[in-house]
Amino acid sequence: MLNLRQTWILLAMLATWVAAGSAETYRLSGEKGWQNVADDPESEYLLAISQIKQQLLIGTDADVVDALEALKKDFPEMTGTEVDAYIEAEKLYAKADMYKAATAYKKFIDAWPDSILQPAAMERLYSIATAYLQGQKRVFIKILKLPAFDTGVDLMYDVADRAGSSPMGLRALTTLAESQERKKLFMDAFGTWQQIADQWPTGKTRQTATLRMAQALHASYDGVQYDDSLIEKARAYFQDYNNQYPQDAARLEVPETINLINEQLAYKQYETGFYYERTGKSDVASQYYHKVLKDWPDSKAAAMAQARMAPDAVSPIKMTTRRRMVNGTTRFLDSWFGIDTMFDKILPEDGNEDKVPLNILNDSSVP
Repeated sequence: MLNLRQTWILLAMLATWVAAGSAETYRLSGEKGWQNVADDPESEYLLAISQIKQQLLIGTDADVVDALEALKKDFPEMTGTEVDAYIEAEKLYAKADMYKAATAYKKFIDAWPDSILQPAAMERLYSIATAYLQGQKRVFIKILKLPAFDTGVDLMYDVADRAGSSPMGLRALTTLAESQERKKLFMDAFGTWQQIADQWPTGKTRQTATLRMAQALHASYDGVQYDDSLIEKARAYFQDYNNQYPQDAARLEVPETINLINEQLAYKQYETGFYYERTGKSDVASQYYHKVLKDWPDSKAAAMAQARMAPDAVSPIKMTTRRRMVNGTTRFLDSWFGIDTMFDKILPEDGNEDKVPLNILNDSSVP
């Protein structure tokens, strides 16, 4: 029997030759030229394997098992524990016992890394991982159905590690990154796209990964109350994409996205200033408003900051009855105990408001 790696090369060299009045299959032999596979049991075996791989793609799971059993019967001298192990994995897959099937496929690949059935086992692993990522549950103790997204992530990384820089490796990582995006796991997706960019540092793959990294970081930004370092990093990736691929960037409206991020960053600074203004720290607020005007002079937030600094701007502190009560109580306690105020740190009073008379308190409240 030929070395299995050699047989895989022979399989790739099979060709179809239609003779007069009949169709026959031939393979190219380096020594004897084109030979009819009917005269070569090895080639017949390879052709049978090729047909089984087609069944993996278009046939039912039961059809694949039947074809493998037939292969054992027709070529007993060429099959053995290798095919038996693969058949056992296929039987588990046909019964939809995906977790055990995945374990069996991994054991098969580890035991026979050069097997002609190794690519088929990798496809099965990829299919199982994809099913888990798309929401298929993992059966536990034959009754419980548990979420299996994390299992799908582990399996897909396993496929990617085994496949390396082959097309299968790229397909596995791309499927994983897109699944993480659908689950709104944007930072996980960013990490996967970054791995793709590192592993395929040139060409269309790198271009796509750069854009998707920027989009994942941008999507992870939750608003003005959160750290803006991620959105600034997203802007850097978008700018990198815009500089390297200007035509595609224009088509995908990347410059508009960069402008949007600038508006978001400006608005965060404005909101920070407005927060300090509401808490009575007008000097600190003014610093943030000036920063908006300096860094993003053409933004909508800059116009809002300019309005807040106008002499006739209305105070953002609304003097409700509750606030007046709190402020009045605070002054009373200060005068009685001689301590620093505590409530004004939470609900500061407007510097221009009138003094609240102590008699706002009920007589019964006075010791």
